[in-house]
Amino acid sequence: MTNLLLVEDHRSLLRSLQTGLEEEGYRVLTATSGVEGKLIIQREPLDVIILDLQLPDGDGLQLLREIRKDRRTVPVMIMSARDSLEDRVLGLDSGADDYLVKPVAFAELLARLRSLLRRNASSESVLHCEAMQLDRLSRRVTRHGEVIELTRREFELLEYLLRHQSEIVTRQMLARDVWKASTATWTNVIEVQVNSLRKKIERPEWPRLLHTIRGAGYTLGGPP
Repeated sequence: MTNLLLVEDHRSLLRSLQTGLEEEGYRVLTATSGVEGKLIIQREPLDVIILDLQLPDGDGLQLLREIRKDRRTVPVMIMSARDSLEDRVLGLDSGADDYLVKPVAFAELLARLRSLLRRNASSESVLHCEAMQLDRLSRRVTRHGEVIELTRREFELLEYLLRHQSEIVTRQMLARDVWKASTATWTNVIEVQVNSLRKKIERPEWPRLLHTIRGAGYTLGGPP
């Protein structure tokens, strides 16, 4: 299921869009302010964001810039009543992947979302972290040119960590998004799988990539 965040302070529009998008099969999270949206972005794995610019606690462009500053590559679609050429150019230059002017025909919104998601899926068929490469299509993993053989679950785990590299990934997130299970049931299994993955992707002569953050979870990337 596609995880979509809708940041919109007009509550009736928010409810209408949420209902329509959920009927189309999206899992819709909602926020009515930039602060609320930022909290959701930090804790939820998202596939796409729809962002209004006129928010009660500031300009949506500031939230967009913070998203890109944090090196998050999630596609962002601006949906705003600001219709001038200058506003549209500024939005795209600030990191938006698309810009829709309100009022928006729902059919067009759906078409734009499908286009964004197709584009993003194509561009992310190969994931990288330093000298590691994961090819989602061939299901091949290499590091420093060495092929690393992984089980199906280890591959899914590494892919998830790569998509959230330099972020803290909690056991709750892994249980929910990789194992599709409750944390209470799968915590020990997750720890065993993470340790198994670590042994396969690490070498004494290579920089450490997979770190355990005590009391929090894991992170893939540079030193925490």
